[in-house]
Amino acid sequence: MPAAVPAKLTPLRAHLLSLLKECRTVDHLKQIHSLLVTSGLPGDAFPTAKILHLASLSLPADISYASLIFHQIYRPHVSLYNTILRGYSLRSHHVKAINLYSQMLRDGVFPNEHTYPLVLKAFSRSQNENPNQIYAQISKLGFDNDSFVQNSLVAVYAKAGDFGSARKLFDGIRNRDFISWTAMVHGYVDNDRPVEGLALFAEMKSVGVEIDEVIVVSVLKGAAMVGNIWLGKCIHGFYVECGRVKWDAYIGGALVDMYAKCGYCDHARRLFEEMPCRNVVSWSALIAGYVQCNEFIDALSFFRDMLVRGMKPNQVTLATVLTACAQLGALDQGRWIHSYIERNKLELNSILGTALIDMYAKCGCIDDAFMIFHVIPEKDVYPWTALISGMAMHGRASECLDLFLQMVKERVQPNEVTFIGVLCACSHGGLVDQGQSYFDCMIKDCGISPKLEHYGCMVDLLGRAGRLREALCLIESMTMEPSAGIWGALLNACMIHKNFELGESIGKHLVRMEPHHSGRYVLLANIYSLSRKWDEAANLRRTMKGRSVEKTRGCSWIEVTGAIHEFVAFGESHSESKNIYETLDGLTELIKLEGYVPDSHQA
Repeated sequence: MPAAVPAKLTPLRAHLLSLLKECRTVDHLKQIHSLLVTSGLPGDAFPTAKILHLASLSLPADISYASLIFHQIYRPHVSLYNTILRGYSLRSHHVKAINLYSQMLRDGVFPNEHTYPLVLKAFSRSQNENPNQIYAQISKLGFDNDSFVQNSLVAVYAKAGDFGSARKLFDGIRNRDFISWTAMVHGYVDNDRPVEGLALFAEMKSVGVEIDEVIVVSVLKGAAMVGNIWLGKCIHGFYVECGRVKWDAYIGGALVDMYAKCGYCDHARRLFEEMPCRNVVSWSALIAGYVQCNEFIDALSFFRDMLVRGMKPNQVTLATVLTACAQLGALDQGRWIHSYIERNKLELNSILGTALIDMYAKCGCIDDAFMIFHVIPEKDVYPWTALISGMAMHGRASECLDLFLQMVKERVQPNEVTFIGVLCACSHGGLVDQGQSYFDCMIKDCGISPKLEHYGCMVDLLGRAGRLREALCLIESMTMEPSAGIWGALLNACMIHKNFELGESIGKHLVRMEPHHSGRYVLLANIYSLSRKWDEAANLRRTMKGRSVEKTRGCSWIEVTGAIHEFVAFGESHSESKNIYETLDGLTELIKLEGYVPDSHQA
């Protein structure tokens, strides 16, 4: 009956709908809502649904207001559930979305094909949720053949790292679109499997699937992880410079990050300066790139420039800058950043707290590191590991091991870096038996396969204790090729304990391993000098000269009243070089008068 529909459009209802159409602010929406309630039309479905839509999705409202409206609706239907679910999703309230979905099922409201992509997104963002529990419901209701639901399932399994299930679902999709491919590539890269992600991207490109900004960012991230500058440049040229994807701050940030992580900091800087728009992500990428390239002073300089330009750093930016401060020993600047965090009331999460602990520990302030550790609200493995490593660095072996035992007692699972800290503590404390026990515990109880760093710690531990043959046997039993660092640790032990025969053999091996590394020649020359083999030492220096190997000059930094000063051995670039060398000469004369005799046996 067509005549019945216009009859329902009463003047009041028409007025309400007209007001809703013009609504632009939350306060205005609340006034309209009040009018709806006081008019006797609160049960009118259409205006109520429109108000819920505006509160959840269109206006910059507090989602709690939308939630209040929703819970006042008598027996809401599935589209209203979907509206509030979408609102939760937009504001990253993933736990609330999952709880609402559970309520939906309890109330006997059947989900539709629009419900599950929203719920699956919430599952993918929530760490403690298992997607298998919802997949069964999707299959039971017959939505497992819907393309939107299939893509969402692939994304949730890939993000969770369950690539067996993700690939099975992906291969079962008849008409795979760019969303399906992107979900898989993104999942591989985000789960530290960049090689598989890049291989899948190549397959995606070969079948002619559309490429967008999201997949380009993932591929650039994967290229950065494997150090594939060639692929990164190809993506930059073919997709960005040729205009196949839209240039924005996130594409720019990904490019800066890729160039910097591949060691091309100058390229990253030029690209950054050419970017049409910059945000905190692109600034953070550039600063992180300079830190990764060990250009710590430049990293701090860019951070100061970022602040001057009015760009507000986030927690990731500050954690990166704190890493630069830690490496430089820039305590004053590290304290300023700590003060900045407190002034701006930034949450001291695991990433930022760990960076502060590391900075204070490396700058010699272990008590401040302890203080930060105790105020972090939720401590995962990373703050524990940073403090354990800091204690080991300060030679406080027994306290370090006590801290490790407390960590295990509180059911925090140690990782491979945690054990590096523990083994270093045992090495510095001369705790050989304890070190061997923890090494075995790492393998048998925690299921962690030893890396080169763990073997290096054990060789150093045994070598310091004079158990050189045991250290040699451990190296020979390794399942991987020993690095030069591991052999170097044993060589240092040979020098300490004056086992020149074994030291000479290792020194020759190191020179063969790294024929252009000046430090290897210097160590072997020192062995020859200490064992008074002057002819061999002279021959080695001639070999070094013949191969054009130059001794690497030492470099150090010092912070004075907040300013970083860099010094290079025999360098004269510092403005006070003349005065510094005159002071050093004076100090040398004074210590000679006190009976100091320089050791001329070592290079």
